[in-house]
Amino acid sequence: MFRRIAILFALLILLCADAMAQKDSILVTGRDTVAYRYTPIENTSTKKQSGDGWRKFAKYVADSATDQSFERKVDMAFVPSIYYTPSTSAGLVVMATGMYRLDKKNRNIPASDFSLYATASLTGFYRVGVKGNNIFRNDNQRIVYNAEFYSMPTSFWGVGYDAAMTNGAIKYLASRCIIEGKFLQKITKGLYAGVGADYNYHFGKFGGKYTSQEALVSLLGGEGVLYNATGISLFVEYDTRDVISAPQRGVYIALQGKVRPKGMSNIGKTLWSGRLMANYYQRLWKGAILAFDLQGEVNSQGTPWVYNATLSSSIRGYYAGRFNDLCVVTLQAELRQKIYKGFGAVAWGGVGNVFSTFGSFDWHKTLPTYGVGLRYALKHGLNIRFDYGFGSRDRCGRLIHGAVFSFNEAF
Repeated sequence: MFRRIAILFALLILLCADAMAQKDSILVTGRDTVAYRYTPIENTSTKKQSGDGWRKFAKYVADSATDQSFERKVDMAFVPSIYYTPSTSAGLVVMATGMYRLDKKNRNIPASDFSLYATASLTGFYRVGVKGNNIFRNDNQRIVYNAEFYSMPTSFWGVGYDAAMTNGAIKYLASRCIIEGKFLQKITKGLYAGVGADYNYHFGKFGGKYTSQEALVSLLGGEGVLYNATGISLFVEYDTRDVISAPQRGVYIALQGKVRPKGMSNIGKTLWSGRLMANYYQRLWKGAILAFDLQGEVNSQGTPWVYNATLSSSIRGYYAGRFNDLCVVTLQAELRQKIYKGFGAVAWGGVGNVFSTFGSFDWHKTLPTYGVGLRYALKHGLNIRFDYGFGSRDRCGRLIHGAVFSFNEAF
């Protein structure tokens, strides 16, 4: 009897030793009728914690590509980045942007959006501002606003195509304050009408490391360097875009008529201007969008040089403001292709022309623009873009070209 007990006890010790050697545990509850063993999984909490940061970042990038304005009060993004343009050189920009909805039930209307930004570059350029679109319930009313101040070392060749092609550049420091807003009332589906007002102040600093003021005055026939004016505008707009800041489909057509009363400026006379903007966005194949942009602007005789129409910033490859006159018209087409997740590429081509009157329009002075670019979606409706554009040739036969590193689409 004792021999059997000793043998059983010895076997039990061997089993316990084997269990301990394998770090096994034996679980028996009060209701168990069978004893069983399991091998615990090693503690991997340290490994998980080491990868948490990357997983959170990957999830943030994935979530950023979707519209979360229905689930959140404000879908925010904070973006610090470098940028580059031919007119300001390399710089740093810090931007806070957000999307929100006053009407979270209607999924057929675009979200409201806003951006706060501050930027500075190596040339001494700096800019601070805020802009946005506020969409009311059922998209019955809209408020669009923009306010900014900037100081920028810049160049000016004169007024008109010939001056831009033949004159040497006058360098000066341009300081400008712009405040503008408009209110739009829905007339019918996609159609809006409204009123707006704006204030525009411009001051130029000359001398020292810049060209003398006398050189500019001589070039412009006696025009000044300090202007301020208040404008009152009427708007008619047709808008079926799915997303205002980064459309993938729809149409946008805007007509603006503006008057700058004599008593609300230091210009000495009443001025008027008219502007047309038309955009069309069409999905082609998977991830591909074809976008068209048509712009035109006409200003009355006597408009100071600082308020002239210029080739817009969407005409890439040209120095901002180099080609300016009382009238301008531009036309572009751009193919946008999504490549992988937030990455994409574009290719565009277009033309532009600046002229003083319709009678002086010259087809031979039409300026080309073409180029390619890369895109990365930081947030739904917010892209970083790098474009390299090519234009015409200058008076020395050199090809005008330049890089643009900025935010959002060109149009």
